[in-house]
Amino acid sequence: MENTEYLDKYEANLEKSLHDYLLAKGEVDEMRPEAPDIEALWAPICQSYLPDGIREFEGYPAVSLGWIMFVGMAVAKLWDVNWDKYSKMDDLYLFLRDARGYDYMDEYICERVLKLKGKQAENLNKLIGDVAVMTHSALMHEGFEPSTPAAYYAYIRTLHQLYTAGAAIQLHRMGYHMTPMSLN
Repeated sequence: MENTEYLDKYEANLEKSLHDYLLAKGEVDEMRPEAPDIEALWAPICQSYLPDGIREFEGYPAVSLGWIMFVGMAVAKLWDVNWDKYSKMDDLYLFLRDARGYDYMDEYICERVLKLKGKQAENLNKLIGDVAVMTHSALMHEGFEPSTPAAYYAYIRTLHQLYTAGAAIQLHRMGYHMTPMSLN
């Protein structure tokens, strides 16, 4: 059974750490974006991603964690490009993965979805790699016993925060800046 209170605290701390790190890097705004369309796809994307992510986690944890950030960025970009089309796809994750396969999904998203080349793609790969390593360290620091329900739920919550962070980065890069509104 999931220890909800402990996992809620873990996820809130992870969300803050990710946001603070990305804010310091100038990759997100102070105010977190509200993107209900992008968030609505999280559950089906997660369900589709889990078999690949779990399989890769033991040998390549940074890939398992980082690739979901690329997916979040891709979803945000597709939201901006043609949401009517992409939101109706049967499985948006499989669409992204199957273009070149799981191992090359980062390259496909950088090149074909985000339209990044050269130094821009290198910088994004470094950022996502750094975030994935930092997040893996935070997850391991919690001491979840491998192959337990708690570890499984913590992994899912970690993926969710990375997906959301990826979407926030891309929204910021596309010029969607979050600012508080004044009622005066």
